[in-house]
Amino acid sequence: MSIKSSITLGLLAMLALLVGSGSYAYYTVQRLESSTRTILQDNFYSVQLGQGMLQALDQTETAPTPAAGLAQFGALLAREAGNITEQGEQPLVDSLTRGLARYRQQPSAAGFVQLRRQTHHMVQLNMLALTRKNAAAASAATVASRYLILCTVLGLLLALTLVLSVPEAAVTGLRKLSASIDHATQGDFSASIPVESSDEFGRVALGFNRLLTQLDAFRNTNLAGVLAERNRAASIVRTLDEGLLLLDENGLVLVANPLACTLLGLAERQVIGHSAAALAEQHPLLQQLLAYAQRPAARRTGPLPFTVAHHGEEAHYQLVVHDVLSPSPTHGHLEFAGTILALHNVSDFTKRDQTKSHFLATVSHELRTPLSTINFHLKLLQDPRVGTLTPEQQEIIASVKQENQRLLNLTGNLLDVSRLESESLPLDAQPLPLADLVTQAIAPVQLQLAPKQLQLDVQLPPDLPAVRADREKSVWVLLNLLTNAVRHSPAQATIEVRAARMPNGRAVRVEVQDHGPGIAPEHQEHIFQRFTQLTQAADAPRTGSGLGLSIGREFITSQGGQLGVESTPGAGSTFFFTLPIADELA
Repeated sequence: MSIKSSITLGLLAMLALLVGSGSYAYYTVQRLESSTRTILQDNFYSVQLGQGMLQALDQTETAPTPAAGLAQFGALLAREAGNITEQGEQPLVDSLTRGLARYRQQPSAAGFVQLRRQTHHMVQLNMLALTRKNAAAASAATVASRYLILCTVLGLLLALTLVLSVPEAAVTGLRKLSASIDHATQGDFSASIPVESSDEFGRVALGFNRLLTQLDAFRNTNLAGVLAERNRAASIVRTLDEGLLLLDENGLVLVANPLACTLLGLAERQVIGHSAAALAEQHPLLQQLLAYAQRPAARRTGPLPFTVAHHGEEAHYQLVVHDVLSPSPTHGHLEFAGTILALHNVSDFTKRDQTKSHFLATVSHELRTPLSTINFHLKLLQDPRVGTLTPEQQEIIASVKQENQRLLNLTGNLLDVSRLESESLPLDAQPLPLADLVTQAIAPVQLQLAPKQLQLDVQLPPDLPAVRADREKSVWVLLNLLTNAVRHSPAQATIEVRAARMPNGRAVRVEVQDHGPGIAPEHQEHIFQRFTQLTQAADAPRTGSGLGLSIGREFITSQGGQLGVESTPGAGSTFFFTLPIADELA
């Protein structure tokens, strides 16, 4: 029999017992109520009438007018005649009726005694019937109580049986299923469920055992392929020329290829399966790498460069961190499953970059001397004391001098670039009034305003705090922004120079606004890259080297500020940079 049928039969038996007990209790109560009502209507009423008749006889005996008492006795006797319920009560009532008639015709003491005796007999007859019927009702109530107690006990036993058997029958199968599932999740597909019945749980056990058999067969079928893929992936990882560390979500090292172990100075068996945090306590390099990897992804600004000594030489590496995300089988979204630490060897690139920086520095130094000499000789040629030149010769010398000056500026910029890359550019940050920086920067620009009839509008609040900055480099940045504004402003336009304290109260923002053609949004960040110049009109002379904004951003960033641009095509551009307030750094 199935579990469902067993539970249904048990509940139906319980329901039948409850209905039977309730019906029997209702029938018994109705029967007792009917018996009580019959006793009250038949016998108790007759007893009351008999007591009234005796009181009427007493009134007849003591009252001065016996007729009133006899009349009341007759009325009560007539009512008793209509309530004959017991055997022998009718002849007794008839005898009382005849005796009352005789007494009324011929009163006598014997007749009065006879009436009283017969009335007492009638009361006694009903009292005996009342006692008998009450005993019978009590006996019936006792029997009914016993039956109800028996039904109650049977109901309790049945309910207790259901309570003890049904949950246990349901939970036992679930326990076995849960235990088998736990073994299966751990890779043990041999823990099948014993089939002990043909009910629902038996059918579930058969189906689950078939599922375990198929899963075990599937695993065995694919195990060889999985092992082959794992060995292939392991071979690829081991032959990589870059270090690779794979950590799980708990920080345990799952994969460490030979190069990573070599960089850490540990054997593979000392790394794999161990906590990365515990290993980092003994290895400063791993501690540095983990500190960077544990940052939130938004705070990883780029690859982390680091240098290690390898075979007596410095090897340059970059750490790139990738968070591994895996779909959650229960929640349906991606969850953190581990971290990949890729150690890229950039020694060759670093050496090439250093060679390039050295080359730039060497070329810049080597070019500055002959260019300065050429510039000096051009000045001599323009001196009237050397000789008189024709207008055509003056124009040629001026053009050569202009191009020579451009080459001098370019070599100076290249020298600054090489210094920035080698981080050897000196920085002399000190508290300075911002007005002094602005005044020093706009002085060389005044002569450049006249050819286009430009106006320079300087707006500096009087309460500006002092900034902490390198005077020479900050003036160079502002002068470069002003020169660009002059170059791109239309004739008779106004160039505005503004400064204000930042809302955070920790820096001052300096702005240079022009009314030129503006810069498209897709080019606004691109212009800060080295050797970048926007496309100009075909008839416009190409000036500059494309290094000014790049060098300017390096100058400002090294002082703790920012350099940027806000521009709308056709509405001009606003270049700005920030410098920290001197009090904030003191």
